[in-house]
This record gives sequence, C-alpha cells and structure tokens, in this order.
Amino acid sequence: MIYPVGVQNFEKIRKEGYVYVDKTALIHRLVKSGTYYFLSRPRRFGKSLLISTLEAYFSGKKHLFEGLAIEDLETEWNEYPILHFDLNAKKFDAVEDLYELVGRQLERYELQYETVAVDQSLDGRFYNLVMSIADRTHKRVVILVDEYDKPLLQTIGNSELQNTYREILKAFYGVMKSCDGQIHFGFLTGVTKFGKVSVFSDLNNLDDISMDPAYYDICGISEDELNEYFDAEIGILAEENDITKEQAYDRLRNEYDGYHFCENVSGVYNPFSVLSTLRKNRFGNYWFETGTPTYLVELLKRSDFQLDKIDGYKTGKDVLNGIDPGSPVAMIYQSGYVTIKDYDSEFDLVTVGFPNKEVERGFLLFLLPFYTNLKKEDSNFFVSRAVQALKNGDAEVFMSYMKSLLAGYPYDLIKDTENHYQNVVYLTLKLMSVYLVDAEFRTSDGRIDLLVRTDKYIYVMEFKYNGSAQEAMDQIESKEYPLPFAMDSRTIIKVGVNFSGETRNIDNWIIR
Repeated sequence: MIYPVGVQNFEKIRKEGYVYVDKTALIHRLVKSGTYYFLSRPRRFGKSLLISTLEAYFSGKKHLFEGLAIEDLETEWNEYPILHFDLNAKKFDAVEDLYELVGRQLERYELQYETVAVDQSLDGRFYNLVMSIADRTHKRVVILVDEYDKPLLQTIGNSELQNTYREILKAFYGVMKSCDGQIHFGFLTGVTKFGKVSVFSDLNNLDDISMDPAYYDICGISEDELNEYFDAEIGILAEENDITKEQAYDRLRNEYDGYHFCENVSGVYNPFSVLSTLRKNRFGNYWFETGTPTYLVELLKRSDFQLDKIDGYKTGKDVLNGIDPGSPVAMIYQSGYVTIKDYDSEFDLVTVGFPNKEVERGFLLFLLPFYTNLKKEDSNFFVSRAVQALKNGDAEVFMSYMKSLLAGYPYDLIKDTENHYQNVVYLTLKLMSVYLVDAEFRTSDGRIDLLVRTDKYIYVMEFKYNGSAQEAMDQIESKEYPLPFAMDSRTIIKVGVNFSGETRNIDNWIIR
C-alpha cells in the first residue's frame, strides 16, 4: 500500500495508486445542498486534499472517481471554470507578501483566460476575473480558497499588520458577494474562525459546516474507515512492534484518535499521524514534527492564560464556534489542541480536553521552553531526570530541578508571576504524568495542590506564594491531606514549598 503522506493532490493520488479514504459521498451531498461553505479544521487534517478533490470534481474529471461512492451518485459531471487560491505558502512578514502571493495566482488565471484588469487592487483584479470568465465561458465560476486565515494567524503578535491584512482580505473575499450571480460554488478552508465577522462580513450566506454533524468526518479517518482500509496493514504494524493486533489498534486509538468537531458524534483520527505510523511501522509524534503552533504561544502568553484549565475546561458551545481573536480557548480548540470531550445539552455547555496522547505530549513539550529557561532539545531530558528523582523517593533532588527550571527566565516576560509559576508546575507535572502512576496539579481551596503517586511513594505537596514553606507544611498537617493514603503501603512524602514574587523563583521548601 502506498500512503499519501504529504500528498495533497487528488489527481496524483488517484493516478499513482496511493490509498484514498473515500469521502466522495459527503462531497456529493455538499455540492448538491448549497453554494457557499466554510470549513475549519486543524493543520494537516486533509483540508487541502478536500479542496483538490472538489477541483477535480468541478473539472468534470469523471475518470478520477471510478470505483468511488460518487460514481454512482453523480449523473451530470459538468465542467466549470475554477479559481483556486492557496494562502499557505508565505510567512506574511510584510504586506508585500500577501500582494505577491495572491497577485501571482491572479496573474496565472488572467493569462489563462486572457483578461486584463483596469483596477490593479487584488479585489479589483479578482472581480474583473470572475466577471470576464463568466462572460467568456457562459458558465458560472467555482471559487476554492485554501487556508484563508494564514496571513491573520501569522500576525497575531502584530496587530497593525494583522488589521491591514484583515482589510485587504475583507475586500478580496467580498468579491464573492458582489459576483454572486456569476459564481456556481464557493468553498473556503482555514484553521480558525477568528475574524470571521470582519473578513467575511459581506458573505452572510456562508454556511459554516465546521461543527455540522453531517460533515464531522469529511476530513480525518473514522474508526470504521480505519478498519475498512487499513486492517491488514495494522496487522503488519503489530508484528513490527512485537505487540498484538488488538494492542496496535488500542495504541493507534490512544495516540491519534479522539477528535470531536461537534457534540455526540464518534471521534476521528488524525490522518497525517495514522498514515505516517503505517508507512514507517513506528509510532511517533508525527503531527507535531511537521510544525509548531507559534501563534498559540503568542496568544497564551499575551492573555496570561492558566494552562491547567486547558484539559477539562467547560464553556459554552458558542465560544468554541466563536470569532474573538483574543479567546485562547476557541483558538486552542480550532487549532486542534483540545477537542470536545463531553456535552451538557441542558445548558449547552461543552467540556474540552486533549484529544489524544500525541497532542497532549507534543503540546506540553512544545510549551515548556516558552515558560522556562529550557531549550527545546532539553525538555525530554529534564523531564526524565525529574521523574527518576520522584521514583527514587528523592524529593530534594526534584525540588532542585524545579528551582533550576525557573532560574534565569527573563523577568520582563512575566506578567503575572504567580500564574507563571503555576503554569510551569502544571507543564512539568503534566508531562511527568506520562511516566508516573499519577500526577495531578490542583488549585482549588481546601485540596492538595500537588499529588504525585509512583510505585513506591506518594507525594503530597502544598505551594505558597509570598508566604513560607512552613505555612505550606502546616496546611498539609492541619488539613490532614495524607489521611486518605494512611492504609497505602507506599511511603508518604510531604513537601511544603514557597515561591517568592521578589526573586521570581522557589526560595525554600520543607520535606518530611
């Protein structure tokens, strides 16, 4: 089996014998049910392949769909002129980047259809192109836009440039409204929905299917599809990793499944990670190895978000489908780092959390260097040393590691010192929980701040901010935090810790 890892062109996949998970029944429903659509999905989730498949369909290339579901559903196979824009190929450090990228794509179609624009603005050229093509071919035009939001994502830390991009793109996408009579179909994809009101303000008939149950698995791989297309290959994966086939399925599920793009639907697998695993017969953090969510770091740090809220956060469903660029939760969800875990229909509340182990590990490992003095390449090594200290019952060494983790971090990058310290502890312990029996960082009043359980030891830790280690230890004792573990055979180790706002670090601790 040939796996299309990194291959996003539908025609190439079909002609060169790559495996294709058939989504064409959903595509047929899509094109027959409406005119303008928007779909938000995380990166590397198949958005570009979906756009390419739509392009092949509207090009009337029936031969490419032989043997697929749509072959029996479609009877007409009409060909339409297509304008396909891809905004994924630039860093967008300057406004010229947007003009160059979109301008180059407009020029290609202007040459193809022999049109000359009088208005040289991007929206002016786009308008002229659509009107001229419709007039010349006597057919309405299909508009496909991949990664519409890339310029906005790349400039989260630069509000002035982002606003400039926003105004340019608003005018550009607004052409689809003014040329509505000449457009047969429009489809736009992106990672996030932020800025949707201002960028798409004129496209009030845009159907957002991002959280539509009918299309929840239009990108990604469902459990049924995993069994149907890859069962034999998963058997090979099991043999290569010296595990049973059932264990291979379980590990794939734990590592790459769990994405829920609306409530009360089955989860879907990350297609890039699954295909990469099967191609190499080795499990890995493939999704994170292809890129890093630097725009999320900008947003998280700017909002001083408490990271321990990420996993298990409850919010209104409308927040996840929101448009506020200052909402970390919406952006984290839309970017694929948390997903819907539970839904309360009575109050329309969703609970979000990490979809799987790959995302949890990768996200935390990526964030740790941005909140500490660690280098990216040192994160795993640091975590392994800290874990070993706790397994050995050496709380003194563990606390020394925690203190060194905070030392040397630039003061001017910290807005809320106490929150920053809690974020560092959370990141560290959450990463360590992969290797420990249990590690939980709690912050509610009257509860243990930190509970860590290994095979031989139970650690009960309390943290104070601008107090004293003795106060922390006194609270452990007075509230009898160790009592629930009195009958446990493991050794209980109590640790009281104080964090100083003045020194921006742990200043003392007591161990009993």
